[in-house]
Amino acid sequence: MIIDRAEVIVTSPDRNFVTLKITTSDGVTGLGDATLNGRELAVVAYLKEHVVPLLIGADPSRIEDTWQFLYRGAYWRRGPVTMASIAAVDMALWDIKGKTAGMPVHELLGGASREGLLAYGHASGKELPELFDSVREHLDEGYRAIRIQSGVPGLNAIYGIASQSAAAGGGEARYDHEPARRGALPVQEDWDTRAYLRHLPGVFEAVRNEFGPELPLLHDGHHRMTPIQAAKLGKSLEPYDLFWLEDCTPAESQEALRLVRQHTTTPLAIGEIFNTIWDFQGLIREQLIDYVRGAVTHMGGITPLKKTMDYAAMYQIRSGFHGPTDISPVGMAAQAHLGLAIHNFGIQEYMQHGARTNEVFRQSYTWENGLLHPGTRPGLGVELDADQAGKYPYERAYLPYNRLADGTIHDW
Repeated sequence: MIIDRAEVIVTSPDRNFVTLKITTSDGVTGLGDATLNGRELAVVAYLKEHVVPLLIGADPSRIEDTWQFLYRGAYWRRGPVTMASIAAVDMALWDIKGKTAGMPVHELLGGASREGLLAYGHASGKELPELFDSVREHLDEGYRAIRIQSGVPGLNAIYGIASQSAAAGGGEARYDHEPARRGALPVQEDWDTRAYLRHLPGVFEAVRNEFGPELPLLHDGHHRMTPIQAAKLGKSLEPYDLFWLEDCTPAESQEALRLVRQHTTTPLAIGEIFNTIWDFQGLIREQLIDYVRGAVTHMGGITPLKKTMDYAAMYQIRSGFHGPTDISPVGMAAQAHLGLAIHNFGIQEYMQHGARTNEVFRQSYTWENGLLHPGTRPGLGVELDADQAGKYPYERAYLPYNRLADGTIHDW
């Protein structure tokens, strides 16, 4: 059996997705997610022009060897475009291997380590009443852990608030607050760190008073604080027992997490924009984080992310894989199989895709009683409906960007 065809499929049902479909000479197909939010066509070109020609005639069973060839053989390593492309190949080959073996991928990774994956949803609101309603909606949907994002007085639109994002982008509110807006140019949002630091502790106090001490609460700082500001926030949130504080400071500076750790016991999660184990190496070795936020789609696939989690296990660090709607159902399924198999699973971010996306990507993973499960279908358990995909051509879309009150560009 050899790889006979490899197609790059771009579709935009609820947002843009890039999918690699590999077909073997025996007619077995495998899917891989190569979506890079806001830069999708860069990955399409990398796959079509540089990767696909290398796959034709190759042995699809040689997953590790193929991964090493695509990573080391290009000479230019790492980066989101390269690693998303390699990830798509890796996922597709695992999908093929599972179908050939007649097993779901998690069985090939060692079998299930739990009944299902604890997943968290995204509650948000401009003000407390709207936020409380959003929390209740997520509880009604079965979520047992919830991320809390709140508007800040004086700021018109900031990351993570569905109703504000819709107003800034000119569209209707979406439950998943998909931040990438379709259009020729990105949308500008505003930011004031001091106002945010003053406001947020009161939000968590109110949420705890309303919903009690047992509900796991998470928060995403989205890289917008300096290290000392992040340390201040982590310390001020300690009374409210957060499950984690995510991306509290820009992830490029790993030394910054040392300063944050010195000042707070709030658990820290980071790494959704990381691309390789090298980005996590120092943070794991020095135990500067508690959760690995890497994504199968952006870290080169199942193969390297499992190695990263094996390394993290040596330091009692758990997974918290990135799972917004810019991870396609293929990528979500791959992460769910990996999360089900590894021992040091922590929690899975899970934003449910829209109806059009679910028509394009037919899934076998399930959501019951607050637990996500990848299903028992051989391979990854996701199939792409080409006819449905063809109804939704690519539309240019950008993530927003931030400016401070004086006009300075700031981290979004």
